[in-house]
Amino acid sequence: MKRFSFFLTAIASVLIIACGGNGGGSAGSGSGGTGSLALSLQDASTDEYKAVYVTIKEVQVHLGGNESEDKSWKVVAQPNKTYDLLELTNGVREELGISNLEAGDYTQMRLILGAKADDGINVLSQKHPYPNYVIELDDAVHELKVPSGFQTGIKIVKLFKIEFNRTTELILDFDASRSVVQAGNSGKWLLKPTIKVLGTDEYAIVEGQVKNSSDGSLSGVAVSAQEEDASSANEEDKVIVQAATLSDAQGLYSLFVEPGSYNIVAYRDGYDPKCYAEKLSAGDAVPLDIVLSPAASTGTLSGLVTITKPTTEGLYATLSIRRSIPCNGTSAIIEIKSINVADGSNYATSLPTGNYSVVASSYSKPTKTIASAPVSGTANIDFTAP
Repeated sequence: MKRFSFFLTAIASVLIIACGGNGGGSAGSGSGGTGSLALSLQDASTDEYKAVYVTIKEVQVHLGGNESEDKSWKVVAQPNKTYDLLELTNGVREELGISNLEAGDYTQMRLILGAKADDGINVLSQKHPYPNYVIELDDAVHELKVPSGFQTGIKIVKLFKIEFNRTTELILDFDASRSVVQAGNSGKWLLKPTIKVLGTDEYAIVEGQVKNSSDGSLSGVAVSAQEEDASSANEEDKVIVQAATLSDAQGLYSLFVEPGSYNIVAYRDGYDPKCYAEKLSAGDAVPLDIVLSPAASTGTLSGLVTITKPTTEGLYATLSIRRSIPCNGTSAIIEIKSINVADGSNYATSLPTGNYSVVASSYSKPTKTIASAPVSGTANIDFTAP
């Protein structure tokens, strides 16, 4: 497999929904001739697991017309490979494939997950036991079940242009942390794919080294670019993480984002978070070294998530755990961490001592918010209550 580093450009959020239905824009509209589409894979990463493996069979592009008909889609990549997403950070990516397409505008892709792993070896020096699975830090292995709605393909709505005799590069940015749902009462772990598409026409880069205030470089630090919108009507949308990565063994990180105003947030368990306000323009390369200090004390925030009664297999909630901290002389609300919790399951997470807000979202349910959750304390999330 080809692995290489690059300077990434503009990041465009996309909507991920199960494939199906009709409609979608027409492709190859009137330009004539052909161009090329090059696809690759990378990950926003997480320190919660030792490895997260997904098997990608192929990627298809929608040519227009009825989405339920095979003739409306063209296969543009057939990797048929099993990837460890946690290896693909800080600009490292895996090539998926390159294909010719009629020049013009396209609006959709879909990613088809494989039903059989490749013949490779995992981080435990074993053959892949499943096509999609997670290895915990204690080496426990769990198969990731794919909900039925995604088994026909993960639909990615993203406008992109193929130009005559030119190559358009797109990167599928798989967010491992937000895509894995830990086992609930059913004992099953779920893969709920969360993907962004990264284009290569404009970019801003924030990069540097994370250090411990007492003894040098610090690895495994989550560094993210977050947008804060206090005026949003939905509490969930008041803080949005647009890009994230982990610092490597030398404490180095590279964060690639579209132009805009961000809070650059750094956090690792056992340390106090840091925040830096940055306004980024296309082409910026901003050096930002970060020093984290050990937290004076830590505790555990825990609780129970209830979405249905009785529990329904496959449902889960995403908990965004937030707090207010100084950021370049002002106060900012930042996300410290985000966790997925299955319906009917308990969660527990370590945090520096203090008060946090927990913003919980679940498909088709109104957002639930606990405005002041103390550490150590309990924050139960009940979507069945009014």
